[in-house]
Amino acid sequence: MEESVHVTERILGYKFNNRKLLEEALTHSSFTEGVSYERLEFIGDPILSLAISNYLFLAYPHLHPGHLSLLRAANISTEKLARVAVRHGLYRFIRHSAPPLMDQIERFANAVALENQAIVVYGGSVKAPKVLADIVESIAGAIYVDLGYDLEELWRRFRGILEPIVTPGDLEQQPQPVTALFEICQKRGKDVDIKQVRKGAESVASVFVDGQFIASASSVQKDLAKLEAAKIALDRLAYVVPPNSMKPSGSNMQLSFCPDKDGTMIIEAAKHRLHEFCENKKWPKPVYRIEKDSGPSHEKRFVCAVEITTEEEEQILQMSGDEKSRVKDAENSAASLMLMALLGAS
Repeated sequence: MEESVHVTERILGYKFNNRKLLEEALTHSSFTEGVSYERLEFIGDPILSLAISNYLFLAYPHLHPGHLSLLRAANISTEKLARVAVRHGLYRFIRHSAPPLMDQIERFANAVALENQAIVVYGGSVKAPKVLADIVESIAGAIYVDLGYDLEELWRRFRGILEPIVTPGDLEQQPQPVTALFEICQKRGKDVDIKQVRKGAESVASVFVDGQFIASASSVQKDLAKLEAAKIALDRLAYVVPPNSMKPSGSNMQLSFCPDKDGTMIIEAAKHRLHEFCENKKWPKPVYRIEKDSGPSHEKRFVCAVEITTEEEEQILQMSGDEKSRVKDAENSAASLMLMALLGAS
């Protein structure tokens, strides 16, 4: 561990006054002989968010708060921070007793090495392991504590590790594919449907616009298959419209997008908005259920589904959301996708 700490300090360009903090920051909860990084991650997560917020606020004085929120989410997302851990080789020094964890990390690191883009905002071919983002946050927390809780000094010393910082131009070039696809088609009065089926170990996502097949993609991860299928569909439809506000026809409800913790664009207050939508239609309240939960107890991931019964047609509509670390976020994801699907038909 002493050698790992020494090399990590060289990578960070920072020499710790209390090296035990860095040891703790690199220790996964599966490693029972040391204190895990969870407490340092707890403080590193919001501190990194605040540091990025300060930077963006000063760097882009004329940018709308909604766009600032998008930028912040993109710069502290699991995807972004996991790539930071890979780019600097920080993942090599994680203390753990979970071989499958390293298998996931190595698959991700190998996939990143094959990419030809400096910045990938919304995910590549392999899902980013959350542990990699946790490590970056815990290291930031360790430096913050070691500096005597000096936020400005933390940013000065840690910013280089986070480079390249995602810019407004990067977001314009890489809109969130699923969100962009639904919004583009809704603006043109077209209905989008993404169907997913399992074929062996893989999930296959197929995009249909007004019932016509547009594109498909497959991945072991359900959400990555959907993401990739949406990317292909956007390319084939040959137009891109950035996220904006939307208003369902026949309704005075204004819907706007905001990023969740993973940087995914969702409809703001999605569950509440979906409930309002159903009330306006005089439909029963939406029903939510956990469709899937996976991972160890300290890193649980959830996929939730929402069901709506349309009284006039006596039809049950169902939509599954993206995988999230909290049930609340998973329900909001499902509600957001359901609302986007309903927009083209309302």
